[in-house]
Amino acid sequence: MYGKCGSIQKVRELFDKMQHPGAVSWNVMIAGYAMHGYNKHGLNLFEQMNYFGTKPDPVSFICVLFACSHAGLVDDGCKYFNGMSTFYSIIPRMDHYVCMVDLLGRAGYLVEAFYFVIKMPLKLDMVVWMCLLGACRSHKNIGLGEFVARLLFELDTKNAAPYVLLSNISAEADRWDDVHKVRKLMIDRGIEKLPGCSWIEVHTMVHVFCVGDKSHPQTQEIYIKLDKLLREIKGAGYVPDTRFVLNDVEEEEKEFILCHHSERLAIAFGLLKSPPGTTIRVVKNLRVCGDCHIATKFISKVAAREILVRDANRFHLFKHGQCSCGDLWRLLVIMRKQAAHASML
Repeated sequence: MYGKCGSIQKVRELFDKMQHPGAVSWNVMIAGYAMHGYNKHGLNLFEQMNYFGTKPDPVSFICVLFACSHAGLVDDGCKYFNGMSTFYSIIPRMDHYVCMVDLLGRAGYLVEAFYFVIKMPLKLDMVVWMCLLGACRSHKNIGLGEFVARLLFELDTKNAAPYVLLSNISAEADRWDDVHKVRKLMIDRGIEKLPGCSWIEVHTMVHVFCVGDKSHPQTQEIYIKLDKLLREIKGAGYVPDTRFVLNDVEEEEKEFILCHHSERLAIAFGLLKSPPGTTIRVVKNLRVCGDCHIATKFISKVAAREILVRDANRFHLFKHGQCSCGDLWRLLVIMRKQAAHASML
């Protein structure tokens, strides 16, 4: 419970009080570290688990592979995956293969991830292909993304996720004709996109926000607060990155949409309604967008607050203008591009 609420220090306190933690407790602690960005702590804990004689189970390796994936530790992840059957007699399940595709995809090894998928000894399902498609979107690989999306369209014609991802890949490449084709296909097939929303609990009441939401009773105060925050973070160096707005509209409208994403509305409301110095805790049903991630770092600095955002993938703890994730995926993309450029010279 504490882990899923973002209180990783409390998790460790409770774990350390256990005299004989079993595999489940070790797994929860390792997963908690990985979800909060302390990936190497999680891997060290896995080694301690072995040292103290607790035998890892299949879930242990899911937690470890998750930690490797979110830390960009490709070699370590491959070592743990291959060691499952060799040293622990654990046959990899679909969950483990999905973790490996995620590990390779996040690090930018898309071709390797694709061949890993087609060589899998298990029957392929949507999850593993969706994982690869998400990596194609992160690394802007249009060709492979289109191929994988078409496969997913055939596997499940009613699942909106592959349509949305393909649309986003096309939008980021300014291929608006392709975007309109995908959206028309969704309409023709009666497929509706899951709206992004964020929620925050204040005084035991949960408040939910969508992008550009004006349904909240205190909308006027929230928007005034947002405008004030925008001026302050711009003064601190923030520049809106409108590439994250995947709509074919004018630049000014893109900035307006961007600055009124659901997580920013929730954060502004939290700043209005919580005492100074307390942590703002926000949950989002989708992945936090890149520009909101940058903006929230600035907000944590100018507002002098810790802001904890739990998105669809992990926790982000913003503090003093930094995030616990360390902007890892931006760094990995840059490193992969530099390596590719160097190989061409």
